[in-house]
Amino acid sequence: MIMSVRGKFKLTEVTELEWNRTARKLHLHAVCNDGTEENEKFHRATPGGSISITVDNPAALSQFEIGKEYYVDFTNVAPVTEN
Repeated sequence: MIMSVRGKFKLTEVTELEWNRTARKLHLHAVCNDGTEENEKFHRATPGGSISITVDNPAALSQFEIGKEYYVDFTNVAPVTEN
């Protein structure tokens, strides 16, 4: 059975990396209860959490902006069978 869970995270910091000048480390934190109905719902389910990812794709990096909120979907991966 494939399971899927959606979280909502806010980009709080973008860090340059010394070892790769084109890559950036993105730091996201679970949204807080800011008075909006949607964020209150997400905050109740995930009151705390963080994600850090390193991205080395300029087109992908251009989609992110500090202070913006993003949905993050977690989907269970079905086992791959090899022939």
